[in-house]
Amino acid sequence: MSGPLFLPGVDEAHVRDRLNAAGGDEIGSGKFAHPESSAALAANAFGWFVRSPHRLPPLAGTAAMGTPLEVSLEFSAPFPWPAGRHPWLDAVVITPTHLIGVESKRYEPFRDAKPISFSSAYDRPVWGDRMAGYCSVRDALRAGQTTFRHLDAAQLVKHAFGLVTEARRRALRPVLFYLFAEPKQRGDRPVLEGDRERHRDEVGRFGHAVAGDEVLFLSSSYREWIAHWTEADTAAHGAALLNRFAP
Repeated sequence: MSGPLFLPGVDEAHVRDRLNAAGGDEIGSGKFAHPESSAALAANAFGWFVRSPHRLPPLAGTAAMGTPLEVSLEFSAPFPWPAGRHPWLDAVVITPTHLIGVESKRYEPFRDAKPISFSSAYDRPVWGDRMAGYCSVRDALRAGQTTFRHLDAAQLVKHAFGLVTEARRRALRPVLFYLFAEPKQRGDRPVLEGDRERHRDEVGRFGHAVAGDEVLFLSSSYREWIAHWTEADTAAHGAALLNRFAP
């Protein structure tokens, strides 16, 4: 990444604190400064609203969920057991009624292999009657009955399990929001239009599979979201995001 790590107005102290809490040494390792960093995009997008969460432009489908009370980076949504690894989402938006966990993607849909790993712990009867869609996706992925080339569906299922647990603890309604970039270039190589279209198709297929479950699944591209940033200073920040990260 050329230029400073953080755009003007981003709460750098909050971002650093949350990244340290999540582990992985994103900044110290140099991963955050990498030209393909997904964490840098999410941190600069949401970090601008940490001190003024009420100014966050609504993510698609969330406007009726109330004015945000909190916007934070790197949100932990633990499972209902202590051991093992637990989900970390890239950002969270908390309103009076909803817990909106944000999973942000940049180049990953067009780059990384999508591992499928569900231990027997995920089969515990703790998710409730209204998580049948997510459980069905879990089972189909594990059995090889469904596949996704670009979408990390296994990760999304795990995030949903964490969110439904945490939302119940807080007496809020859970939302899993998938926010994605659609880059046209990766270095000196183009990202094929067909790959971007296939990714969108997979997002739609996943959404159809979990429709009606307790964890509401919503999605949008970064460009679609930023296009609705209308206040002068937020629009300027959106333009800076587009200029820096070309999502």
